[in-house]
This record gives sequence, C-alpha cells and structure tokens, in this order.
Amino acid sequence: MNWLQKLKIDPFLLTLLTVVMIASFFPCEGEVKTWFQYLTTAAIALLFFMHGAKLSRDAILAGIGHWRLHLVIFLSTFVLFPVLGMGLHFIVPEWMSPPVYMGFLYLCALPATVQSAIAFTSVAKGNVAAAICSASASSLLGIFLSPLLVGYLIQTHDGGSHPDTWQAIKDIILQLMVPFIVGHLSRPLIAKWVEKHKKLVNITDRSSILLVVYVAFSEAVVEGIWHKIDAYSLVMIGIICCVLLAVVLTINVYSSRLLGFSKEDEITIVFCGSKKSLANGVPMANVLFPAAMVGIMLLPLMIFHQIQLMVCAVLANRYARRSKKV
Repeated sequence: MNWLQKLKIDPFLLTLLTVVMIASFFPCEGEVKTWFQYLTTAAIALLFFMHGAKLSRDAILAGIGHWRLHLVIFLSTFVLFPVLGMGLHFIVPEWMSPPVYMGFLYLCALPATVQSAIAFTSVAKGNVAAAICSASASSLLGIFLSPLLVGYLIQTHDGGSHPDTWQAIKDIILQLMVPFIVGHLSRPLIAKWVEKHKKLVNITDRSSILLVVYVAFSEAVVEGIWHKIDAYSLVMIGIICCVLLAVVLTINVYSSRLLGFSKEDEITIVFCGSKKSLANGVPMANVLFPAAMVGIMLLPLMIFHQIQLMVCAVLANRYARRSKKV
C-alpha cells in the first residue's frame, strides 16, 4: 500500500470503485434486489447506531465553549457551500448535465465529516477538542438541516422534481436519528466494547456504506446511468470538485485570519469547514431520493471525498511543518 500512501489515495475509495464496477456488470435485480434493499435498511440503522455509540459527550463538552469558531465552521458547511452550489447553475448544461448538477447541490447540503476532520486537525497541530465538538455537531445537525437544504436547493433549481422534504425528514428520523439516539444512550453499556473493537466497528461502518453504494448503483445501472454519464462528465465533475474545494479552503483561511483566530483555530476551521461526509451522505441519499436517482446523486460526493482527502493530507503536513519551525 506504499504507493497509495505516496499518492494520498484512500484505499477505501478503491474498494468503492470496485463495488461500482461490480454493480455495473452484475447489478442486483428482481427478488434479489428486494432482499438487498431490506439488508441495506438494516445496515444503515446499524451504521448510525454505531455513530451514536462512538460519540463521546466529554469530548464534545471540552470544546463546546468556543462558539465563534463553531459559528464560522457552521456557516462554511451549511451556508457557503450551498451558495457556491447555487452558483454552479450558470455552467449548466454547457459544462455539466442537470442530473450531475443535482448531485452537486446534494453534496453542498451535507454535513462535515467527523473522523477525517479530527484526524487532519490533529496532524496539523490544531485545536482538536474544538474539532471534535464542531465535527460531531455538524454531523448531528446535518440529519435535520441537510434534508431541508436539499429540498430548498433542488426545488429552487429543478421545479417540481424534488424530494418531499417533510416526508424525508420523517424517514430520516426513523431510519437515521432513532438508531443514532439509541446508540448514544447505549454508550454507558457498550462504550468499552466499542473502544476495544475499533477495527471491527470501522469494518462494519464501511461495509454498510459499500452495501448502500452497490444497491444504489445497481438501480442506476438498470436505469442507464452509464449512457447519461460519459468520460467527459467524469472529468468535469473532478475539475469542478477541485475548484469548489479550493474556493472553500481559501475563504476559510482568510476569513479565520481576518476574524483574529489563532493558528490552532484556523487549522480547525480549515479542516472542519471544508469537508463533506461520505458516511452520512450515502445513507441519507438512499432515504431522500428515488432508487433510480441515488447513483448519479452520489457521483460528485464520491469524487469530492477523495479529492478532499488528498488535498487536506498535503495541507495538514504543511501546517505541521510550520508549527515545528515556530
């Protein structure tokens, strides 16, 4: 795996791409698809149960007092990204198709990551306690805010073909929020087991995501996704993801400096305010959108996810080297 580390490529992304390829050649259909859909629903519930069980209240309380920092990150995640997403409307359909644009709107409405945002903040010598608080709060708030944002953004730019927002919120409460709360309430009983079996928990998390992606792309393949998305479209998605990330990172860096934050807080804002969560985005798309749409909706997110990891890995190392010189 040394070459993967040198290229800053997440091995999980390669697994995701493999699953997409399998779904492209061997999509699940008929009765098999029905059973896979039941399994997917159970896997998503388990995924959010484990998210709740892993969330430490002590860690959140340790960084909760830094409200100005959290406000900047919140605005970056749930205001700046959606505004930039709406701005992409001007390059449709010349540079990207309307379905891909819907995928970008969905990407921009999602909450931040938790694990990678905290990990990069730690590597860069940032305010880790605040990062834990902010990333966890973003993930939790996103369960409610993201469906509202998705409903508003897609309704604004796509007329009537948008998800039923209130029904989507009900579904998300039942399928995502309830397991999350049950998992968190169960933490006093299972926290030690979760801590002891971190590898098993991570495998369970990632297996759930892979299952959702397989079912989503199976449906998309049956609906003809690869007749709608060609090589040019994939290249354009990659370019637009790079530009979107660069704009957000630049705004976060300079706004944190203009507002007088310390270097540690700047690092936290940069890494927590620029991330979009694949772990939340995949199961949420499965709830929010018709099965035939999920595959296309996830393409920008999957590509953005890898680009953000590669770019932020380089940035984190740069920040770390600077801190050693000071």
